[in-house]
Amino acid sequence: MTITTRIYTSLFGEHIGTDQFGNRYFRRKGKTHGNSSVADHRKTEKRWVLYNGKAEPSKIPPEWHGWMHYTLDAPLQSGKKYAWQKPHLPNLTGTVNAYVPPGHLTRGGHRSPSTSDYESWKP
Repeated sequence: MTITTRIYTSLFGEHIGTDQFGNRYFRRKGKTHGNSSVADHRKTEKRWVLYNGKAEPSKIPPEWHGWMHYTLDAPLQSGKKYAWQKPHLPNLTGTVNAYVPPGHLTRGGHRSPSTSDYESWKP
């Protein structure tokens, strides 16, 4: 986070909440102009996030995503979790935890043969 962001946040930011990853969400202090519809907030209200660690937008969980994109007036409250729901994970591409399928070069480049393997024509 830059010094400019810290100063701006301390002067104009109103802390709205923190997610389970430690990301902190803010909006500009004071009243917004116009009525309370979501479309009007888009024109007048500034919202931002201070990431915990590296700034990676995929770290924003679904509960906060709608609020950040002016779809919701307030972040969703964590409700009932179902057995089929997985916890939110940021994009892991480029990290050591990234998914690499069997046969990938980082796994030796060998995979088990399949019936759809290409076989060249031999006259």
